[in-house]
Amino acid sequence: MKPALQFRLHQQLTLTPQLQQAIRLLQLSQLELEAELRQIAESNPLLEFAEENEDAENPGGDAIEADYADVTSSAAAPGSEGEGEGGGDTLSEWTDGGGVAETPIDFSSSNSSVGNSSSAGSHSGEDFEPQSAIPETLQQHLLWQLNMASFTPRQHGIAVVLIDALNAAGYLTEGLEAILAVLPAELGAGIEEIDAVRRRLQGFDPIGVGSLDLHDCLRVQLEQFDPDTPQRELALRIVDSELELLARNDIARLARRLHASEDDVAAAAVLIRSLDPRPGAALDTTPVEYVAPDVYAVRDGSRWRVSLNADCLPRLGLNQHYCGLIAQARGEDASWMRGQLQEARWLIKSLESRAETLLKVAEAIVRRQSAFLDYGPEAMHPLVLREVAEEVGMHESTISRVTTRKYLHTPRGTFELKYFFSSGVSTEDGGSASATAIQAMLRKLIDAEDPRKPLSDQALADELQRKGIQVARRTVAKYREGLRIPSSSERQRLS
Repeated sequence: MKPALQFRLHQQLTLTPQLQQAIRLLQLSQLELEAELRQIAESNPLLEFAEENEDAENPGGDAIEADYADVTSSAAAPGSEGEGEGGGDTLSEWTDGGGVAETPIDFSSSNSSVGNSSSAGSHSGEDFEPQSAIPETLQQHLLWQLNMASFTPRQHGIAVVLIDALNAAGYLTEGLEAILAVLPAELGAGIEEIDAVRRRLQGFDPIGVGSLDLHDCLRVQLEQFDPDTPQRELALRIVDSELELLARNDIARLARRLHASEDDVAAAAVLIRSLDPRPGAALDTTPVEYVAPDVYAVRDGSRWRVSLNADCLPRLGLNQHYCGLIAQARGEDASWMRGQLQEARWLIKSLESRAETLLKVAEAIVRRQSAFLDYGPEAMHPLVLREVAEEVGMHESTISRVTTRKYLHTPRGTFELKYFFSSGVSTEDGGSASATAIQAMLRKLIDAEDPRKPLSDQALADELQRKGIQVARRTVAKYREGLRIPSSSERQRLS
């Protein structure tokens, strides 16, 4: 064949850099967006944040807050806080310290976290700088006790390494061999000496730190009780070999295995539940992260009004000083600055588009789920991405991006936008009920059941069918497990 030139016409969709940037900004959370914009602003002198030049003039409304005026004019934030739910500790939550089971044990009296902070304000007319007390870490607390204790220099060196290896719960998860490997060779310590120092550390406050696993931690705390404490010895036997049955609260089987009365076993179980399975957690200084809502839904008469959170909109604008220098620049400098200006305008336009898209999608969701806002989870309607995409004239992938890690504040709490999407289950009248609504109904039915005769999954399915919702027993089981509610037999034992 002879070589020849051929022309072919074809269509191809290409994402421009501007479109790629807009898509990227759309899927970022508030914190990620802030970090991304500050990184971009550092490399582009034509961009600045409003707080960096608050006194500068703002001709033409180049700053983002001016461009957002039409969508944030009513973005006053309500002062109510969202409600949350909490639960008891579970053995599966203790895996950092060697947990061995997945069944919940209710340690209602144990301290799992501390979130207090203090600040100083004005006093007697004097102004003070607002201050927050710096919390003491677990390691600092233990090192202070170590310096007050009578350890030899070699034991002190071993103890320092042990304390440094503790996790947030106070457990030594890496094992003694790992400690031996990192100890300075000049100490010449062995496994037995390391374990002896570790056992002394377990007696520090909080009792149980330095334990190798959950059994070890609970046993150390039980050994601190007076030997005459009722059911102390029985509690030690349970901790040593029967934690799995205790997790399921199977008192009858525990009594048979331990050859003890059910009353004595129940008393020993109460004693164990008074212990702290995560002794180091009380001194955990990990800061609590709060979610700042991107959008607000506020009741306005007979309808719900949706507005963007003005405090979370990036106040990014053009630096007027550098913009004025472009006309004076020549050659490569002028070309470079014009390029930076164009990129800055593209970025600002992308931010405007992001805000408009977020508001439009949030409005569509609130319209579809206004019954939830009025009556609660049981009134949630089935909703999928396609329905919102069709309503706002966007692609489903865009809806998915804009609802990920974006939060809506309502009088019922703050929810991720994805929370309002769920599949539907058929009802007798030919309609459908959302999975979220069914889960709310299940929780309500279980909360109202007779604890001595809890409802089975089939009984729950029958109750839902009486309400007109056609749902199978296995579906009920799936929803119940999703709510982390034990089966009827386990609920009966826990009652």
